[in-house]
Amino acid sequence: MDEERSITWAGVVAVIAIVSAVAAVVVTRPGSGSDGLTTIERIRRQGSVRIGFANEVPYGYLDTDTGRVTGEAPEIARAVFARMGIADVEAVSTDFGSLIPGLEAGRFDVIAAGMYVTPERCRQIAFSNPTYRIGEALIVARGNPAELHGFEDVLAKRGVKLGVVAGAVELTYARRLGIPENQLVLYGDNVSALEGVRSGHIGAFACTTLTALSLLQRAEDAGLELAEPMRQPIIDEVEQVGYGAFGIRRADDGLRRALNEQLARFIGSAEHLDLVRPFGFAAATLPGDTATRDLCDTAG
Repeated sequence: MDEERSITWAGVVAVIAIVSAVAAVVVTRPGSGSDGLTTIERIRRQGSVRIGFANEVPYGYLDTDTGRVTGEAPEIARAVFARMGIADVEAVSTDFGSLIPGLEAGRFDVIAAGMYVTPERCRQIAFSNPTYRIGEALIVARGNPAELHGFEDVLAKRGVKLGVVAGAVELTYARRLGIPENQLVLYGDNVSALEGVRSGHIGAFACTTLTALSLLQRAEDAGLELAEPMRQPIIDEVEQVGYGAFGIRRADDGLRRALNEQLARFIGSAEHLDLVRPFGFAAATLPGDTATRDLCDTAG
């Protein structure tokens, strides 16, 4: 009887060891979920991918007239994922500052919000290669009473406040240029920041040129305008031009490579330019030969 128990116990130990070894293989597989599939394998099997967007025109937003999530990033996402055999693109809305936490928490598979690639963000997530390049703008009150033509003008005028969207790259620019926190006002979205200019609470709202043009067009407010001319921020002797891309979890290298393969064929094509032209993008906003590794190379 004792011998039988010994043999049985030895068998249990052996089974546990085998199960543990298999579990270790599954757990350590890069980018795998609880089913052992990588993200790219899962979305291909399901034929569905979830994208996160921040409701920012023209990058990624809900068109209230049609009920469709559209914009530069969602439309490109639909096009490139369709080429991978993934027809269903489910859109998940969140505020801009929650995009990276939402991606990391698994609320969606890809950030499709025109997010700029920056060294700071590269420390948290991975990016596809860029889909566009664009500069910065300031929205000010009619006549530009504070005479603001760049971030440095805000720094030089201590009584003026600059509005930025929380989590947006403009906040990084402002801080790196030395604008003190008591001159910065953080907003949850563009509409709130625009109201800040309208009410006089802030002297200017900093955002991308395309965002500014779209906001002013939709607002139809004669009391607001672009600051012209506009000097682009210069940090470490480099003019800051933004490059937007899709955000991906760092473990999802297979998804990143699959996206880049499709983007290399699509970006700059006649089909791509026709697709993004309604959102204000054109040949002049193409990213050229700039690769994400060049934009992340100081991220460590």
